[in-house]
Amino acid sequence: MLKQDRLLSLDAFRGAIVAAMILVNNPGSWDAVYSPFLHAHWNGCTPTDLIFPFFLFIVGMSIHFAYQFKLQEGLTRKVFSKILKRTLIIFALGILIAWFPIFSLERLSHLRIPGVLQRISLVFFFCSLVYFKTNWLTQIRIASILLVGYFLMMTLTPVPGVGPANLEPETNLGAWLDRFLLDGHLWAQSKTWDPEGIISTIPAIATGAIGMLVGQLFTKIEGQESRTAWLFFIGCVLCVAGWTWGLFFPINKSLWTSSYVLYTAGLAMQTFACCYWLFDVQGLKKWATPFVYYGSNAIFVFVASGLLAKTLIRIKVTEGNEEISLWSFIYKNAYASWLQPKDASLAFAVTLILFFLLILWQMYQRKIFIKV
Repeated sequence: MLKQDRLLSLDAFRGAIVAAMILVNNPGSWDAVYSPFLHAHWNGCTPTDLIFPFFLFIVGMSIHFAYQFKLQEGLTRKVFSKILKRTLIIFALGILIAWFPIFSLERLSHLRIPGVLQRISLVFFFCSLVYFKTNWLTQIRIASILLVGYFLMMTLTPVPGVGPANLEPETNLGAWLDRFLLDGHLWAQSKTWDPEGIISTIPAIATGAIGMLVGQLFTKIEGQESRTAWLFFIGCVLCVAGWTWGLFFPINKSLWTSSYVLYTAGLAMQTFACCYWLFDVQGLKKWATPFVYYGSNAIFVFVASGLLAKTLIRIKVTEGNEEISLWSFIYKNAYASWLQPKDASLAFAVTLILFFLLILWQMYQRKIFIKV
């Protein structure tokens, strides 16, 4: 693969995942959502549970394609500075979303510290360092150690103040450590544990590492048919391995279990193989275009959508004798007034996607790419 080559499929894949993030994060009403657009209650895996690991898988692949031609010069101070700068910016954007719209010192005392962007930044940082300092075989070993080590840690280590190791929401080792180190700064809906917590970031790094390895494998294999076939085959192997491991260590997004890592990485490989075959091999570029718009400004649109949602929820309007958020006002009057609740809720989220698509299309036409 030549340096100037750019995979349309990877950009489209990234964009589709970001659009999916916006879709599942912004229903008109959380009381009316189709089940595939919700996370599994605990164990199990819905389509929504695939979105975040798919994105981390893409982060890993992107590390390879961005840095493969800098491997010979190694991890120089300049390269490390860029990696660190990007890590800190993405992490800070996650904190910004949590802090917005009231930037007061009082809120800092209970501001959520873990989050989606925070986890993305950490996975990017550690995977980038591993990519520069090790070869592909060592990277496989590191990913394996992370997954097996996490499995042993979660299933064998007694939980202080609780008792034997367990995988329940509030009494597992990860939940205990989250409360011990980040009490008061956790996910508002639970307050006692966090789906992007400290320990579960360990296997999340393995998700990024698998993406990195897939990027290297993709580059080494010659021939479009061979690439596609190998991606599908290895993806199938990972899915079966993850499902099998899930019999002992349940597939669980909130815990980011090792079985979940393998299962979702396998599906991510197969999804990317489909994108590659359709967009890069078969040349169906027009179908990829809307997703490329999203993929070209992925972090920007994710942050913008989060800030817009919090703004619309914060603004209050009067309806009858009650005061409701502008978000609810728009949902009730523009959608729920003529659609069934779940259809209205979905239509609201789709409208947000189309709204940002219009903005991203204009940015793309004007070659405005906000990089971090």
